[in-house]
Amino acid sequence: MSTGVPAGYDPYAFAPFAVTVDLAVFTVRGTRLHVLLVERGEDPYKGHWALPGGFVLPRESAEDAARRELAEETGLTEHTVSALHLEQLRTYSDPDRDPRMRVVSVAYAALVPDLPEPHSGGDAASARWWDAGAPGSLAFDHDRILADAHDRIGAKLEYSCLATAFCPPEFTLGELQQVYETVWGVELDRPNFRRKVLTTPGFVQAVEGSPRRTGGRGKPAALYRAGAATALHPPLLRPEGRTT
Repeated sequence: MSTGVPAGYDPYAFAPFAVTVDLAVFTVRGTRLHVLLVERGEDPYKGHWALPGGFVLPRESAEDAARRELAEETGLTEHTVSALHLEQLRTYSDPDRDPRMRVVSVAYAALVPDLPEPHSGGDAASARWWDAGAPGSLAFDHDRILADAHDRIGAKLEYSCLATAFCPPEFTLGELQQVYETVWGVELDRPNFRRKVLTTPGFVQAVEGSPRRTGGRGKPAALYRAGAATALHPPLLRPEGRTT
């Protein structure tokens, strides 16, 4: 069976379009969720803040392009970027999303432990971590991508043990709860959260014989470390209607 180009096939019979990648990279800093943004140094939207990203090269996969653009626009090292777990979010293909031409974007999302301070590179004028709750109006359709990515990483915490990566090696359940409240933007009931965590197989493991951390006047808090599980069964679902 032939797998070559059919005789008479005209690749120019279809309107050309470009493929780009956009990345929504989140981290927890202090008690706030932050997203990595770059200031555009070129038109369109020169001077506006945007998600890092750019055009996919002819002989490049979308994921390779995402890692390359992230390194180029933020100054993060290739080693740091190559170690990130990027989760493909969705494809954005509205015909007028880019004023230059028809551009289809493959978006990626990532929730990662604290990264170094970024610095600008490539066609970005600057790069920095922004409070994810107040980034202002972003270039292109990046407000929509950011909102979708926030929803995705919130769901990731419901079904995976990712939250433990944002705690110290030994942590209290209060510190773990703070990660969930930061990403979800909700206030959690402490006894209910504690019960769910401790009854979920492999989620956390008690630190035996370790000193207990005191948090002021309250009862000393027991210390835990991440358990062996990677997925949560049952999932730890976020509550509806309760916000911080």
